[in-house]
Amino acid sequence: MTHYIGILDGERDVWGVRIPDLPGCHGGGTSPEEAIADVTSAAREWAEMHLSTGQALPVARSLAAILKAEGIDTAAGESAVMIPLIVDSGRSVRANLSLDAGLLAAIDAEATRRGLTRSAFIAGAARDKIEGQR
Repeated sequence: MTHYIGILDGERDVWGVRIPDLPGCHGGGTSPEEAIADVTSAAREWAEMHLSTGQALPVARSLAAILKAEGIDTAAGESAVMIPLIVDSGRSVRANLSLDAGLLAAIDAEATRRGLTRSAFIAGAARDKIEGQR
């Protein structure tokens, strides 16, 4: 999994994040957490679009390289954030997981309530956890 550096800025209820290594990729929200979640989703869409047209993804630069090339205006309230990028391969693989029976029953009940398979529920929960959405 790759992490890109995002630049977060904003105040009160207007926040934004841009990812310098993914030109045109940005997100926003009413809180820093919303803006980060939005840009994480935007980065996945950005990557999927580029990969679908045969383009390679840009190499993620280090924070030091971003600071040197882009700068981060901390006086204006900007800060660096790590944005995880999970790109689906389109290929499912079987995995053997060991879970407590009570937890598995709760997973199955919630998956059914949401109209999902167990696998889709667990994959969605894992993606949310990795991307920092919960």
